Amino acid sequence: MIDLQSGPTDQMKPVETSGNAVVGSDDAEDQNYDPNRRRTQGYVIHCDAHHAIISAEVDERVDYMENYWAVGQMVSIWVGENRVIGQTAKVFSPEDGWVEGERNHIAVHVELIGEVVSTGDGMRFTTGISGFPKMGCVAHRIRSSDLAAVFRNNSETTIRIGHVTQDPSIEAKIDFEKLLSRHFAVVGSTGVGKSTSVTLMLRKIVEARPDIRVLLLDPHNEFGSAFPRNGYVLNANHLVLPFWLFTLEEIAEVIFRGQDGMEVEKEILRDMIVAAKIQHMDEAQASQASLVRSTNTAKQRVNADTPIPYRMLDLLKLIDGRIGKLDGKAEKPHLKSLKDRIETIVNDARFQFMFDPTKCGGDRINDVISAIFRIPQGDRPICIMEMSGLPSEVVSSVVSVLCRLAFDLALSSGGGVQTLVVAEEAHRYIPSDQNAGFWPTRMAIGRIAKEGRKYGAYLGIITQRPSELDQTILSQCNTFFAMRLSNTKDQDIIAGAFNSGAQSTIAFLPSISNRECIAFGEAVYSPMRMTFETVGAEDLPGAHIRENQNAVRAGREINLTAIISHMRGTNMPATLSHGDDPYGHELPQVAAPPMSEPAGNSGQETGRMVSESSKIDALEALANKSIEQRYRDAAKPEPTAPRPVTRESGNSLIKRLRG
Repeated sequence: MIDLQSGPTDQMKPVETSGNAVVGSDDAEDQNYDPNRRRTQGYVIHCDAHHAIISAEVDERVDYMENYWAVGQMVSIWVGENRVIGQTAKVFSPEDGWVEGERNHIAVHVELIGEVVSTGDGMRFTTGISGFPKMGCVAHRIRSSDLAAVFRNNSETTIRIGHVTQDPSIEAKIDFEKLLSRHFAVVGSTGVGKSTSVTLMLRKIVEARPDIRVLLLDPHNEFGSAFPRNGYVLNANHLVLPFWLFTLEEIAEVIFRGQDGMEVEKEILRDMIVAAKIQHMDEAQASQASLVRSTNTAKQRVNADTPIPYRMLDLLKLIDGRIGKLDGKAEKPHLKSLKDRIETIVNDARFQFMFDPTKCGGDRINDVISAIFRIPQGDRPICIMEMSGLPSEVVSSVVSVLCRLAFDLALSSGGGVQTLVVAEEAHRYIPSDQNAGFWPTRMAIGRIAKEGRKYGAYLGIITQRPSELDQTILSQCNTFFAMRLSNTKDQDIIAGAFNSGAQSTIAFLPSISNRECIAFGEAVYSPMRMTFETVGAEDLPGAHIRENQNAVRAGREINLTAIISHMRGTNMPATLSHGDDPYGHELPQVAAPPMSEPAGNSGQETGRMVSESSKIDALEALANKSIEQRYRDAAKPEPTAPRPVTRESGNSLIKRLRG
């Protein structure tokens, strides 16, 4: 029979080491050591290269044993002066029964994960095992100092993001350099805290790496409230992404909306775009005679994907000219169809972030890149790209453009512009089905995943369905934060990526708590079950949405006028001023009520409601203007542009971008 013991056995003789470490004492290094507390011990009765079985007894004093043999707990097995570390995977009674108040025999199955060895710098954990336990080796619960050694990350580039679940006094740290350079993924079911955990990590990263830029793709417009001090929000009201920055495939996705059978129109579009770009370059050449030679050379390299400005008006005129000169009738329907599609998109108020000539006309690539990629960075290195206000048919193209630019900037700057692209709900853009999704978006994100680390373009993936994600791209993520997952297919994906530590750890995925995760990979010293730090309620993702919902519950009325303007794409802000409309035109300043207003004010002055209706009418009238009229209006003085890149560095960077 196995006795309960309170003191060290023959295999636990104290051995002095450097510092305060003492080998052999089960309790000496525990901060809350109680010499009167009785210890339970077990003995190894079976061992192979991966597992061991420990025979132990428990009695009526089980309340004092602190779940030593509970599933998921760490145990130590003495092998000479070293201690082999294992994780409890299963506990059962070989006698198939339990007698209350009596001594009961149990068998504890543990997975061996490494050993703690004594070094000149104290105790160190290694995943290799130099000597395996023999029959009869003593096993007991892991001491706090050994548990700290298992998870201790001695890298100089670590950040604290929480604590180890087994012992809240032990910090959970990650190496942020490896986290970035090797890419990472945060997976978990809806509502477990993925967005909050990502918010926490991004804050820590930009504090530790002030030079890093973050582009956060936000499909639900929830992260804006999470970064009030260091975030810059771009949405449908403020985004400027000129159509000429789109490649042929990207602009075709916008125009044809993913329809098949448009090969003829797409080929015509290719020819017309090249012609429109060359025409624009000819106009620039005529105004600057000194650039004749260089412009002629550049024109030979122009294709439909080159990020060179052109005017949509010129493109439509070229199509008209081709219709008029065509002798045959076979191509005319395709030309007319293409023209109608382009005019429909251009006249749609929802697409003005791409086509408004007052904002997108001319060569404004410096200003566009400056705003999106925070150059100069200032004190707001995180750009939150809110996607929900954009037309659904253009989201894939916008993501493709942004990811492509992130990689091209890193490459063209020689690693000077380092950007972390974080894709929330990444399965939308890179689905596992190769026939689904937008192929250029998959290619742009895949290029960052496969080649980005060489140049400073990094990737962070957030998803609740890892099984629905492109597995080639997911395999490039070398650090995982796996939160609660209930779907077995998703669990299998994470189990396949889990290549070190106790495999039984993955079995906890369906049952771990909110804010808790299993972290493993390059950025952590060893796989750990950890709990993220808390984030203040005012800085949580989606805090502004909850505030608005609470205001309505408190009795505030819904401002239907403002909601309808958002639905129509006019995106009327709460307070309108000069330059607020989507086309940059000046309109009389009108005060509009917020999305919700105090109850009892539904009968407020009629004049304000009339002003709101007039404002919407004016915005819709602008939306219906012809493209020719908009280009004439665009000849007015341009509005103030955002801070650009310095002329010297910006021009050289743009030249490299354009090849």
